[in-house]
Amino acid sequence: MAFDLHAHVTVDVPAQLARARRAGVTRSVLLGTRVHPEAASTLDEVRAEFARLGTVIGGVQAPLADVAGAFAEVRAAVDAHPEEFVGFAGVPLGLGADETSAWLDDCLGQPGIVGIGELTPAPDRAELAEPVLAVSADHGGVPVLVHGFAPNTAADLRTYADLAARYPTVPVVVGAFGGLNWLTLVDLALARPNLHIDLSSAVQVFGVRAAVNALPERCLFGSNTPYGDVVAARSTVEAAVADRAVLDQVLAGNLLRLLGE
Repeated sequence: MAFDLHAHVTVDVPAQLARARRAGVTRSVLLGTRVHPEAASTLDEVRAEFARLGTVIGGVQAPLADVAGAFAEVRAAVDAHPEEFVGFAGVPLGLGADETSAWLDDCLGQPGIVGIGELTPAPDRAELAEPVLAVSADHGGVPVLVHGFAPNTAADLRTYADLAARYPTVPVVVGAFGGLNWLTLVDLALARPNLHIDLSSAVQVFGVRAAVNALPERCLFGSNTPYGDVVAARSTVEAAVADRAVLDQVLAGNLLRLLGE
């Protein structure tokens, strides 16, 4: 059994499900997206999608209707496949505390929506995630997935750890293995018990091995679909983790515990 923490909804949900099943993934956490590189077939189309991605991860404020539309895609996929998908609620950053609370109260009250993310603050602006963590704490501490890859910086990872310390009941999951700052992320997580590591997009097997050896109870399997492939992501984790009990923990048990299942 495996549970994919980090899968963005794609333009071809049946194909996405088929790939997850091939990887032995029994359930995936779906995240909203306004970017679909998997639909591109030419270099120019890929460039266009990555230009759009740059605005998203660069922290450019999206129209609220676009964020709502991305969540509607997640909602539709979860409703259509409730046995294989759960969803996280996207939220625009930079809203006031009351607006953030109202937005997320509505999303988290819907069936199958079990967490929040992926949050994508501008580089060196990770503090913008704080109102979201406050809402999570008010909802019993649902998991919050934050962007960890570039252009987020090592300073952003430290801010995430500081926010996790401020909201100790909230599981804060740093996405995409913290990018090239993964060693910093592991050190921060060792000091902060509610900081968790998403292993998706890891580029070095030895890094995954070291992280899991250090924090077997707080490393979570993810694919970062469509930027990663779920079959390849599982192979990477299996290559890194020899102990079967620990592997089961990383592939499914840790996330199931966070979700209270």
